[in-house]
Amino acid sequence: MSPVDPKDARIAELEAQLAERDERIAQLMALVRALTQRVAELEQRLAQNSSNSSRPPSSDVPGSARAGKKPTGKRPGGQPGHKKHERALLPPEAVQHFVELVPKQCKSCRRRLVSRDAEPQRHQVMEVPPLSAIITEYRSHALECSACGTVTRQPVPAHARSAFGDRLGALASLLVGKYRLSKRLVKDALSDMLGVELSVGSVVNLEEEMAKALAPAVLQASQYVQAADTVHADETGWVEGREDGRGKRAWLWMAATARVALFHIAKSRGGKVARALLGEDFTGFLVSDRWSGYAWHDAGLRQVCWAHLTRDFQGFIDRSGKGGRLGKKLMRQRNLFFTWYHRVRDGTLSRHEFEKRMPEVEREVGRLLRRAALRAEKKTAGMAREILQWEKCLWTFVDVPGLEPTNNFGERCLRHAVMYRKTSFGTQGPQGSRFVERILTAVTSLKLQRRGVLTFLTDTLHAHRHGLPTPSLLPIADTPPLANAA
Repeated sequence: MSPVDPKDARIAELEAQLAERDERIAQLMALVRALTQRVAELEQRLAQNSSNSSRPPSSDVPGSARAGKKPTGKRPGGQPGHKKHERALLPPEAVQHFVELVPKQCKSCRRRLVSRDAEPQRHQVMEVPPLSAIITEYRSHALECSACGTVTRQPVPAHARSAFGDRLGALASLLVGKYRLSKRLVKDALSDMLGVELSVGSVVNLEEEMAKALAPAVLQASQYVQAADTVHADETGWVEGREDGRGKRAWLWMAATARVALFHIAKSRGGKVARALLGEDFTGFLVSDRWSGYAWHDAGLRQVCWAHLTRDFQGFIDRSGKGGRLGKKLMRQRNLFFTWYHRVRDGTLSRHEFEKRMPEVEREVGRLLRRAALRAEKKTAGMAREILQWEKCLWTFVDVPGLEPTNNFGERCLRHAVMYRKTSFGTQGPQGSRFVERILTAVTSLKLQRRGVLTFLTDTLHAHRHGLPTPSLLPIADTPPLANAA
């Protein structure tokens, strides 16, 4: 056997080292590609804001410029010539005290002045009287029968067995449901303002009683929403209870008409909850985002929110590339038809002319989205394909006068609940959730109808305690007459 040439051995050794280094280089290049992609994803997330994603405006960095908003150079606040919003003077019959300020002598020559000014300048000062609770004491007497010796005590009436009256119970619920105070702050507020001493547990008990009292009105509101011609729907995250030290995921759903808003807390974000909220037989127009939980509803009766689409198109632009160029064209079409839509709303463009112009915009938007789905970068292309799945739902508002192209109304109705969640961190269980969804339904619906919340809650608790029909949350014109409360 011939000896191995040292040169061949060295060549083999070098080739092995080269192969090992090539393999290592390939591994490192794969790692570089993965890290580069990860950095790009993180940079995209870092660039997200309320104008190009579903993030709320409150998450934007303080002082950050809004996309599409150019500085005007004007100082903050009211501008010269703007319409003033002044507090109107109350009529004389609503005033309890008058102080007549009559000059006694001329400020120039000191001569004595007589008579009165026929139209004096009026200035009103509002004040509240010292606040204190009205205490009613029920004295339950026990009397012995002279014939049989039985002692009979007259019981406290059922409606007065709570230590807290109707208006006080309503006020506690109002401070939670409208003014978003914690239970402990409600306790402190009632103590500071009214001198009423109660425990946090008493606040919880009053909430549970109010939840039961509101149940009939909320059921009636639910039936009203399910029979409506147009409903705006939305949902947001919630927390109900805790498990292993962490909050258990839940969802707060909302369905609103122009004058009634209905809230519901559920453990699921699925379509079954939306069906139950809107009703299996719901045949009205539904304005919402593109969440799949609403996919069961007839696409011909749905309007997808163009505010969400605007953020998506801005995302196309911010990610640049081919998708960015297509995003700019999509945004131009969006701005064009919104200009027309606002003119229709303002009465400077006829509805007929608007409907005549829109088909060209619809075709161009569809064409641009299909180009983005085929040629744009991965994330932009995926988003374009997702939007195209709902293409039929983009233009329902064009054919239905009065139907809004955005779900801004629904999001405005939901905003109060979102702020409540941020300060309350959700609810501890189903009982707390029932109170929250019902008090939010009452507060939001009454705000839409410009009705007083405290009066409604007081009347509701009064009716519940006396076994009377409770007031309705339906608009006054749609409310059947109720028996007068005793």
